[in-house]
Amino acid sequence: MSDESQETLIVISKVKKYVKAKAGMNTSDAVAGVISELIRSVCDQAIENAKSGGRKTVMDRDVATIAERLNVSPAS
Repeated sequence: MSDESQETLIVISKVKKYVKAKAGMNTSDAVAGVISELIRSVCDQAIENAKSGGRKTVMDRDVATIAERLNVSPAS
């Protein structure tokens, strides 16, 4: 069984396609691990936001709070 803390949480081919389309650049395979760690951190923070709100469901607002701190606009 794979260790979930090391599992890739993104589809790297989609990331590579986005970067290529956006900037005409290539993307290292190592980016997948870094982005996965970032996503884990966001999920962990969103879980804490939900818990502090007395909920057992992580909602978009839990993630939006983190996005605001990172100065990231949610997708429309």
